[in-house]
Amino acid sequence: MNATTARPTAHRRPFPLSRLALGAVLALGAATCAHAQSLVELYEAARGFDATYLAARSQYDANLFRADQARAGLLPEAGLGAAASWARRETNGFDSSSNSRSATLSASQPLYRPVNKLNYDQAQLSIDIAKAQLVQAEQDLIVRTTQAYFDVLAAQDTFTFVQAQKTAVAEQLAAAKRNFEVGTTTITDSREAQAQYDLVLAQEIAAENDLRVKKLTLNQLVGRAAVEPRPLVAPVVLPDLLPADPQAWVSRSEGTHPTILQATRNLEIAQLETRKAEAGHKPTVDLVAQYGISRAPSSTALAPAGNVRSNNASVGVQFNLPLFAGFAIQNRVKETLSLEDKARTDLEAARRGVDLATRSAYLGVISGQGQVKALEAAEASSQSALDANRLGYQVGVRINIDVLNAQSQLFQTKRDLAQARYNVLLSGLRLRQASGSLLADDLQPINALLVK
Repeated sequence: MNATTARPTAHRRPFPLSRLALGAVLALGAATCAHAQSLVELYEAARGFDATYLAARSQYDANLFRADQARAGLLPEAGLGAAASWARRETNGFDSSSNSRSATLSASQPLYRPVNKLNYDQAQLSIDIAKAQLVQAEQDLIVRTTQAYFDVLAAQDTFTFVQAQKTAVAEQLAAAKRNFEVGTTTITDSREAQAQYDLVLAQEIAAENDLRVKKLTLNQLVGRAAVEPRPLVAPVVLPDLLPADPQAWVSRSEGTHPTILQATRNLEIAQLETRKAEAGHKPTVDLVAQYGISRAPSSTALAPAGNVRSNNASVGVQFNLPLFAGFAIQNRVKETLSLEDKARTDLEAARRGVDLATRSAYLGVISGQGQVKALEAAEASSQSALDANRLGYQVGVRINIDVLNAQSQLFQTKRDLAQARYNVLLSGLRLRQASGSLLADDLQPINALLVK
């Protein structure tokens, strides 16, 4: 009988997918969960360490102090001045000298300064902008932390599946070599298994390196070393998307979305800027008060010394009315009106951008949920295909490469399914971010899906 064509079933051993190996690796990962960190825990750590977020908080505090500076234009001002001088004069052989000292206390209170009041109103609006910017920074940190968290889990899954596949291919390779030695299979089976094993080794090296990089990224984000995120529980039951209507998510953004809120306040500030420019024609009225003391003792070579002291106090109202400024005020009004139109257009662009981003994010969640269901079905089908190929190999109707390909397909499907689940959870947060409603509390439902 030709050894290259014979397909006897003697000495063939079943080559099951190394479920024990895969289970052992997964169990080892689960055993480390006692020392692992949850998503909420790592987010809280990131809030106190991430440089980007801390810079945003410092900028927020600076914006608040800058807004408070505008109150100075509505409050009184006071100042103290002092002076001292000494002089010496020589006339026709006679010398004379004199010195003087003075102190002045002055104060003023704006009574009617429309520009100062408008500056204060603009500062109050800028506080809302500062808060919206901080909210954006917090939402960005939530998404970045979750992304880094799931990146580590996905890389860990890939590495685990590659290791399990290497074990399964190694078993297949060893069996193919044994069967070839006894003459029940061809050299082709052994070489195909060897090629598949070498390929898996390369994949393992790449997966291990990717896992290390992802862990370093997460460690740097949260400011901790050797972070171990908790994996998802098995079986995974993803939460439903509520409300299941894109328009409902878009409606959430009106008036509360940080981007829209900033554009709205910028428009209001631009409108106040126009009023400030128009106020350039208006008068200003201030209440002013002053109290001064001066003393000028003097002495000469021919006359005895003498002291002169005077006290002066005054209270009054100061009025100022601009008459002509070279058309600067008129041109300033035209400039601010153009900037007001720009701010109005920016607001409309912000609304359109939020609408588009929210609807796109909603479709991303829906698409991700569909992919999860399809991959779950594909996982079951791949497992059935592998079982069928194993049985076919045992009875001689399938060759070794068929089993190897079926194993590879199953592991790839498992990896893609795990990644799809992470993407759905992350897409849910991105949808809330796109609608402007993302909060730190939105991490709690995801945290509940993690291994305790």
